[in-house]
Amino acid sequence: MPIPVILDCDPGHDDAFNILLAAAHPAVRLLGITTVAGNQTVEKTTLNARRVCTVAGVEGVPIAAGMARPLYGDGIVARNIHGESGLDGAVFGEPTVPVDGRDAVTFLRDTLRDHPAPVTLVPTGPLTNIATFLRAHPELGGRIERIVLMGGSTGRGNRTPAAEFNMAADPEAADIVLRSGLPVTMIGLNVSHKAPATPDVVARLDALGTPLGRMCTDLLSYVGATYREVFGFPAPPLHDALTVAHLIDPDLITLVRAHVAVELTGAHTRGATVVDLDGVTGAPPNAYVGVDVNVPAFWDLVVDAVRTLSSPAPS
Repeated sequence: MPIPVILDCDPGHDDAFNILLAAAHPAVRLLGITTVAGNQTVEKTTLNARRVCTVAGVEGVPIAAGMARPLYGDGIVARNIHGESGLDGAVFGEPTVPVDGRDAVTFLRDTLRDHPAPVTLVPTGPLTNIATFLRAHPELGGRIERIVLMGGSTGRGNRTPAAEFNMAADPEAADIVLRSGLPVTMIGLNVSHKAPATPDVVARLDALGTPLGRMCTDLLSYVGATYREVFGFPAPPLHDALTVAHLIDPDLITLVRAHVAVELTGAHTRGATVVDLDGVTGAPPNAYVGVDVNVPAFWDLVVDAVRTLSSPAPS
C-alpha cells in the first residue's frame, strides 16, 4: 500500500529532487505539495515547485503556498547557495501546473481531515507551516502518521557553525514540532553530507538524454559550483531527497532513538539541534535520528526516479 505523503518544501535544488522521488516511486502516494519561505521567498519557492512539476509531467498534485516569514523575527534566504530564483542553473518555461486556491495550513487541514488513512508529512524547509498547523488544529494531530523532516544535525551546522539552515530559519517552529509528541524522524547534515552528487552521479543523469535529466544536471552543476565556493565541498549534497528515499526504503538510513532539543536563546547556537545520542540528560527520546546512509542505494533511487518520469506513460 503506497504511503500517503504531503511534501512541505522550499525549492531549492535538493527539494526539486525530493519532489521527483515522491512523484515517481510507487511506494509513495503524493497527496500534495505545500511551500514555505526558506531557500527563497514563498512566492519563488511556490513558482519553483510548479516549474519542477511541469518539467516532470507531474499533474493533479495540488500545490499550496504557505507561510512567508518565520513565527518570530525576520526571515532568511539561502541566496548564496540556491541563487536569486531559488532554483538557478536551469532554464524553465512558463509553468502549466496551477497553484491551489487554499493556503498551506488550510490544505493540510482539509487533506488530513478527509483522507481515509493517516498521512505522513515530509517537511524539508523551515518548519513554519507544520508548527502553524499544529497550533491551529491540535485536534488533527492523530491524523499525522509521522513527520519525516530534513533539518538539524548531530554535529556541525551550515547556516552558522552550530545551526543547520532549516532550523536556524525558524527555531521556534522546530521546537514546536520536536516537542509535539508526534512520531518524528530527523535526517540532518551529518547524514546528507555523506551522499554528495559526485561526477559519476551527474554523468548517469546526463546519460538519460532527456529534458528532465538535463534539468537535473543543470541544477547539480549550479549548486555544485556554489558549494565549492561557499563551503569548499568537491560535490554538493542533496539533503532533502533523503527523506522520501527513507520512506521508499526504510533500510536506506540508519536511525537511532534520541532526545532532540532546539536551542532558542544561545548567542552563538540559536537554531542548533542538541541531540542526546548518549542519553546523558536522561530526557526521554522524542525522535528517530539519522546517523548513516547507504549511498549507492540512495543514488540508484534518484536516478531511477528521473528515468521513470522521463519515460512516456504507457498508452
